[in-house]
Amino acid sequence: MSEEKISLAGGCFWCVEAVYLQIPGVLGVQSGYMGGHTENPSYKDICTGTTGHAEIIEITYDPELLTLKEIFDVFWRSHDPTTLNRQGNDQGTQYRSAIFTYNEEQKVAALASREEAQAFFEDPIVTEISDAAHFYPAEEYHHNYYQQNKSQPYCQMIISPKLKKLGLTP
Repeated sequence: MSEEKISLAGGCFWCVEAVYLQIPGVLGVQSGYMGGHTENPSYKDICTGTTGHAEIIEITYDPELLTLKEIFDVFWRSHDPTTLNRQGNDQGTQYRSAIFTYNEEQKVAALASREEAQAFFEDPIVTEISDAAHFYPAEEYHHNYYQQNKSQPYCQMIISPKLKKLGLTP
């Protein structure tokens, strides 16, 4: 079994994590922060919108079981990549749409995928595609948030419907 990593930002990391934990071929998902200038940011720091970091998930996957194309297809369907620094009621640069790549092959695939996905959106896609930077893991209580808090109102109103829409088991 081989492993690769890709990091994605598509709004609140609780939502993105819940989606990718349901995808066969995903070996692990870790919530965290990337793309900013503050070292060792905390969730409180991220919420100020001044760190430059996005809430992201770092996905470890088996490329023999799950292709980048499949990962990106889920990404484009699981959030609105046409809204700048916002997903639903979550607003700020920490909620931006972004793909952080770890090698040239991933970057080329991400750029091609973004171009292909544009056909499905009336407004321009604003998703940032950048080289992966230092990954800062989120605080422990953010990990596997949906599975541990399914009855929480945010999970019931935002995450569960998203999983159902994507045909994933909530």
